[in-house]
Amino acid sequence: MVLKKDILYAWQDDQHDHEACVASATSKAQEICLKKGARLTPIRQRVLELVWGSHKPVGAYEILDEIKSEHKSSAPPTVYRALDFLMEHGFVHRIQSLNAYIGCSDPGHIYKGIILICNKCSRVLEVEDKSVSGSIKSFASKLGFELSTQSVEATGLCPGCQA
Repeated sequence: MVLKKDILYAWQDDQHDHEACVASATSKAQEICLKKGARLTPIRQRVLELVWGSHKPVGAYEILDEIKSEHKSSAPPTVYRALDFLMEHGFVHRIQSLNAYIGCSDPGHIYKGIILICNKCSRVLEVEDKSVSGSIKSFASKLGFELSTQSVEATGLCPGCQA
């Protein structure tokens, strides 16, 4: 069960240490890759760090601009391949409606969640509610549709922007 105090904490402003988030995400990704026998190459790790640099969605070309400042010869396929790897292993999520990416708060977990996007400050909160994912699965099943993935995106105003 998600508690209101936990939700309000999750929506707090950007005053916390993003470097701690980046370090934690990188450490978890390295651990998961080691267990799965996958390679978290330097470019994949750098893309992961850039996605986790804030809790706001980041586009592939924003990532590319930063990568190019470090490695002049980088091209879009380099970033997209890294993002594909990171999504495949559950380290980042693609926000379809924004064509952008956000770090996964529970890497390695099969994601069936809800992404809440603030229209004003662009913060994103990833939450999971088994009743919602169960309802979607049940509805799809009634229609004879076999789900392979599911994602719900909702936009509105976070608690801080409602004031």
